[in-house]
Amino acid sequence: MKLIHAADVHLDSPLRGLERYDGAPLEELRGATRRAFENLIALALTEAVDVVLLAGDLYDGDWKDYRTGLFFATQMARLHEAGIIVFIIAGNHDAASQITRILRLPPNVHIFSTQRPETRIVEAHGLAVHGQGFATRAVTDDLTRNYPLAQSGLFNIGLLHTSLDGRPGHETYAPCSLNGLRSRGYDYWALGHVHRREILTQDPWIVFPGNLQGRHARETGAKGAMLVQVTDGTVDSVTFHPLDVVRWAQCPIDLTDATTFEELDQRLESGLRSALNHADGRLLAVRVQFTGRSELHPQLQTRQQQLINNARVLASSIHSSDLWLERLVLDTTSTAPPPALGRNDALGGLVQAIRDLELDQERLAELAKEVTELSDSLPAELRSGDDAFDPIQPQVLHACLEDVKALLFERLLEQDRDCGVDD
Repeated sequence: MKLIHAADVHLDSPLRGLERYDGAPLEELRGATRRAFENLIALALTEAVDVVLLAGDLYDGDWKDYRTGLFFATQMARLHEAGIIVFIIAGNHDAASQITRILRLPPNVHIFSTQRPETRIVEAHGLAVHGQGFATRAVTDDLTRNYPLAQSGLFNIGLLHTSLDGRPGHETYAPCSLNGLRSRGYDYWALGHVHRREILTQDPWIVFPGNLQGRHARETGAKGAMLVQVTDGTVDSVTFHPLDVVRWAQCPIDLTDATTFEELDQRLESGLRSALNHADGRLLAVRVQFTGRSELHPQLQTRQQQLINNARVLASSIHSSDLWLERLVLDTTSTAPPPALGRNDALGGLVQAIRDLELDQERLAELAKEVTELSDSLPAELRSGDDAFDPIQPQVLHACLEDVKALLFERLLEQDRDCGVDD
């Protein structure tokens, strides 16, 4: 018997925050979740699997229209024609309370109850699948406590959307423990919710396949599904198959000791080429992060728009169709000593004021209160999500002050250079 275990498809995820500029592959990115799902169906047909397991978050929330459901139903019909059975549970993103539109699905598809665990037996394959979906978005109970014990003489699978005992970056939904999972006596636990691939144990097999397609710069590396081979009631192999069509990568570029923009370009080109070589021929969406102590730091702060556009040109020259620079992050520090205090000009006064502010906790607290009004006026999608910007947060406020200081220092240094003052 062959099985495919996948989770967290997030069909038609909107991929918020994509920046519009000439050359940005917006359509490729927006269609990535569908194309990755088509790859999953193709794998199931090519491998002639018997069962496909989808462990929650098939959708990314309520459909905007019926096209999402029609696409899914069409793919299920392809599996139905091949005699492949599909078992599905709802996760937090496609909980019963989240999805309002319903379409009839082919008879090969079974969606598990959201009210209590249920068991489906496939006698032809000696298989018992146990599962329960989410009735609401936030399920905080341990659902496994009510899962039935394994049925003797069958290969038992538990289908569950869960944070297990907690995973960074994921809400604590349907928490449970490894011992709790083991206590059911199942042969394979097909888990979902956690977007990073992880095999927790092999006795029994307890597996997070990760999500099918990375959707932002924190979901890096290959994404796909697990192909499970079962012989005589025993798991022979669990093999990961990459199915993503867009590969996300973080590309740190150390600018320590770099003194010219030519050196910066050389290091950036080397980093981008290396990242592209690991993309396996897929479109690579890369986030570049400049790090290290560098003489270039003040100039980087004042030339950010020029820097990002030059980097995009460089990425395009390396491979215009397969390399996309999603964002450039400046995380460098300066090697130059700060300009002397006590200057009588306006910029010098601003530098002194910022330094005094950083040392005065009461004034910082007052600033945070004033910023609260600004934060409340920002769009919700800007203040939350994977790349949230909330100026109320102390670390964000501190980073903003550091950016302002860097800009002011560069202005002061420019004045000194124009006046012929030695560093």
